[in-house]
Amino acid sequence: MKVARELSVAGIIIIGKPEIKITNIVASGSLGASVDLEGLASEPVGGSLMYEPEQFPAAIYRMESPRVVFLIFSTGKIVCVGAKKEEDVYEAVENLRRRLEDMKVLV
Repeated sequence: MKVARELSVAGIIIIGKPEIKITNIVASGSLGASVDLEGLASEPVGGSLMYEPEQFPAAIYRMESPRVVFLIFSTGKIVCVGAKKEEDVYEAVENLRRRLEDMKVLV
């Protein structure tokens, strides 16, 4: 509604009540430990993992359920994109953390 008000103030006519739909949530955080990206890339993760340190300093992990994409940095910092609901972000981060712990790549 704030955006609709700003547009009205700018002279753009808004007819009716705008439909608001969340299509993409971006979240960032920290795992609280470093990640061995070389070790992560050497084992099957479930989903799709791409790590090319010459191209980009993070591993790109496409999780299947919930359907999100993570950027995983060796410092333990993560970025999660593509979630439709806030609960999906929490579930995805918990799933990621559990997988990384099981793989023993958290340092």
